[in-house]
Amino acid sequence: MIVDCHTHIWSDRRELGKGSAEYLRRQCGDADVPAGAEEHARAAKCADCTLVLGLRSRHLGADVPNELIARYVSKNSDRMIGIAAIDPTQEDELATAAALLAQDAFGGLTVSPAAQNFSPSDPEAMKLYEFAAHQGAPVFFQQGLHFRPQAVMEYARPSLLDDVARQLPNLTIVISSLGYPWIDETLALIGKHERVFADISGLLRRPQRGYGAIVAAQENGVIDKLLFASDFPFGESCQAAEALFRLNEMTHGTNLPSVPRESLRSIVQRDALAVLGLRSPEK
Repeated sequence: MIVDCHTHIWSDRRELGKGSAEYLRRQCGDADVPAGAEEHARAAKCADCTLVLGLRSRHLGADVPNELIARYVSKNSDRMIGIAAIDPTQEDELATAAALLAQDAFGGLTVSPAAQNFSPSDPEAMKLYEFAAHQGAPVFFQQGLHFRPQAVMEYARPSLLDDVARQLPNLTIVISSLGYPWIDETLALIGKHERVFADISGLLRRPQRGYGAIVAAQENGVIDKLLFASDFPFGESCQAAEALFRLNEMTHGTNLPSVPRESLRSIVQRDALAVLGLRSPEK
């Protein structure tokens, strides 16, 4: 089973808030990258199930409506699950989270401390995580390969999630992009805590960086904690899987270590739904 654990959609670039044009150019060289439902559905064909993450940030003035994701996912309920965006800095977000998780379209929550300008262990955020843990809903922490000028980078440090995981050991946490640029911190964290995982979104577009990260995960014995992700609209599931299987091309003609193909296959074929406690889409 192939589960793409990190994708996005939006209907208008302005939904991404401040600095979106430069952010998109740095990600893929295009300030107007298509990220609509039609493009997403076409890119997701290689995956058996795709998770669609929202984005909400008062700090950045960003709001990809959860309603947009709910409508899209509901039309594709046999192969998609929504991950609702929550901004812990806004009022009544706990009630909002409860209402969203009550919908069939959503299976988890997503936050971005750097983009939303809050410390991951902020008391209000902890209430949100505690609720998610009680509901059995995973929380996805979006790091981002590139940070907006307004983002608070110190809040993106994976090590800050250690306190969260220690206080709430039953909370399922997913760190995007293996916590780049703090990959070593993320490797230590996912090795330390049973319910902390990381996706590989965005890493495979940069072969050298992706190779180094996957090799480090293999050497640290945590490759079983990595989740497959295409990072749409900056990648597609088929392309991401192909890039992962070609990872060892970096070692040809060198003494660099390679990653066993079975380990690479395990990332692509991991049943992330079972790992994260998410229900399978209705077939």
